[in-house]
Amino acid sequence: MNRIIPIAAVSVTAVFLLGMVWMSSQNTGEAEDQFAQCRASTVAGEIGGPFELVNARGETVTDKDVITEPSLIYFGYTFCPDICPLDVDRNASAIELLEERGKMVTPVFITIDPERDTSEVVGDFADAMHPRMVGLTGSPEQVKAASEAYRTYYKAHPAVDGEYLVDHSTFSYLVMPEIGFVEYFRRELPPEQMADAIGCFIDKL
Repeated sequence: MNRIIPIAAVSVTAVFLLGMVWMSSQNTGEAEDQFAQCRASTVAGEIGGPFELVNARGETVTDKDVITEPSLIYFGYTFCPDICPLDVDRNASAIELLEERGKMVTPVFITIDPERDTSEVVGDFADAMHPRMVGLTGSPEQVKAASEAYRTYYKAHPAVDGEYLVDHSTFSYLVMPEIGFVEYFRRELPPEQMADAIGCFIDKL
């Protein structure tokens, strides 16, 4: 796919504010947290939950269909000129390190640009990033619902000559089947540290 897109970065202000909201409060969840030794962040309120989206084959799937093993979820878009490819590649590298250690994690890419990211487009993108990556899209309403469940931010710029960029948050989310969201990771974290952190959570299952 040949595209000419101007270089632009994610909205730093929006991402920073979202991160500060998450980090500013203590997690007042269950008294006994089986993952307490693994956590590097605290989150106020609920993150994650049910979603209904469309996979690369055009099939409607739910979170139960997708999250069948520990999963690393990233919200982005395939037309992203710089941020998303780097983040998703980092996630894929961490997952490959975990595979070498005998730990399987499903990489998941959910688009926040469903107008352009069709099933075929997200499928091609996912295949190029990792052979087991699940690419998901859906209607604007389905994508918005999934994004709101994970408290992600995205906002499209006005189109210029049919092209546009989308500001969006850049966190990656570790989700466990039957448990749900357990941790988020910032984009600055290198793959080795991410693999170590995810491995800790898996060992506590």
